[in-house]
Amino acid sequence: MSEETLIISKDVILRALLRYEPALSLMKGSTLVVPAEVMSQIEEMASSGDRFGIGALTEIVWLRDLEREGYLKGILLEEHKNKGLDALAELSERLGGKVVTGDRVVTLSLRARGVDAIYIGPEYGKFRLLDLFEENTMSVHLKEGAPPMAKKGKPGEFRLVKLSEKPMEEYEIRTIAYEVLERAKTDPNAFIEVRYGDAYVIQLEDIRILIAFPPFSDGIEITAVRPLVKLTLEDYELSDRLKSRLKERAEGILIAGPPGAGKTTFASALAEFYRERGRIVKTLESPRDLQVGPEVTQYGRLAGSFENTADLLLLVRPDYVIFDEMRKTQDFKIFVDMRLAGIGMVGVVHCGFPIEAIQRFIGRVDLGVLPHVVDTVIFIKDGRVEKVYSLKITIKMPAGMKDVTLARPVVLVKDFETDSVEYEIYTFGEEVVVMPIKSKGRAQGATEEAPIRYRLRKRKHTIILDLGPNMAETEVTLYSGEREIATFMTDSKGKITLARSSPVGRRIIDAVKSDNLRVVARE
Repeated sequence: MSEETLIISKDVILRALLRYEPALSLMKGSTLVVPAEVMSQIEEMASSGDRFGIGALTEIVWLRDLEREGYLKGILLEEHKNKGLDALAELSERLGGKVVTGDRVVTLSLRARGVDAIYIGPEYGKFRLLDLFEENTMSVHLKEGAPPMAKKGKPGEFRLVKLSEKPMEEYEIRTIAYEVLERAKTDPNAFIEVRYGDAYVIQLEDIRILIAFPPFSDGIEITAVRPLVKLTLEDYELSDRLKSRLKERAEGILIAGPPGAGKTTFASALAEFYRERGRIVKTLESPRDLQVGPEVTQYGRLAGSFENTADLLLLVRPDYVIFDEMRKTQDFKIFVDMRLAGIGMVGVVHCGFPIEAIQRFIGRVDLGVLPHVVDTVIFIKDGRVEKVYSLKITIKMPAGMKDVTLARPVVLVKDFETDSVEYEIYTFGEEVVVMPIKSKGRAQGATEEAPIRYRLRKRKHTIILDLGPNMAETEVTLYSGEREIATFMTDSKGKITLARSSPVGRRIIDAVKSDNLRVVARE
């Protein structure tokens, strides 16, 4: 039977570590010392309704019962001058006792000071959370009072299964949570990415783990997500046209899709694609879960802000930056600022439909700037590329308008593979309109084989493009060779009237002079 004096740290009482081995054998016949500071903190937590504080008081009452039964020699509440680790060291020196803790870092710190410290936390070799993962497990979902669950399969083709019919007890899930936290403190392949009070995000090798404690959640919850596969762009069977665009032109890319669709996997493949082509690639992530090689540096928030990280990135001069999980307005502003600085940007956003990825920029960037910062939208669903949009800005009358004076800058959102216009985005008064364009038997924006005949009349201040009465109230697109000038709706007599000195007017005159003007009807 031991007759030692053991100074108990706060975490031991909060985690109820004394109820289990090796603590039970260790404290038998010993005198337990509870620092006065620890007792005050526990009482303060309990008085505020904190369930862990109330649980800690229950632990001390249980220890008093063991004292009355003779299992413990005694329990002392000791005052001290110092606080925290200094208080534990002070009591150990004054009473000649050993400090008992369940925190690895505290244990190392005390031993570095020459204090005899005993660690009774999770064993380093044990890691119950990893035991719940099988080969095809995408994620594990644990919740106090509920059966453990797991998603098995692959993105777009998974099923939610019960790992056990028995609901998880509070101690069981709490033990797993503290195993993860202790591993994150000392394992070189793990770290605490984010901590907000009662919530933690931990990156353990390639597994991202979210731990939530009350009162943030109504019970202890653990969600662990692991990427199953690492793909290359060749695995996605992209069209030659899209491959060519990614190689040569795309520098403002949005990867969009619903949660769990495979956006991050595609972003990882794109990062490796650019790296293999000799580009310097960096990432902005929090948490960091892109699967990339060591040549790609993954940056988190610098001093709590991606804005600070972006300032640093401008100094290292990357060719491409992958910005994972853009949600806040500041994230979109950083994307725009870095793109306008000449850096190729790839942003990952959550959305249910492809057009929503573009809509998330509306109000956060001037409409005229939008096509210059976002030129390609890749929508991922069920682990594959379902839709690709390209953006272009032109001067035209929005679809359905017939007054030529209503011509304005319009952002055309085109299906990349067919070049058909699916949406027009423009300002109307103080509102930004996103107008879907319906197909009428052929792709919108597709041209007729034979151009329309026209006659150009010049006035002192205007020009009149006369297409004839048979083209009355018809939407037409004007081209200079193969380059689009603008789209207009003719008036009731088949005419288009423009200011002679306007940019579009001058371009039309120049095209007529060089015999390059083509007029094509749109259906």
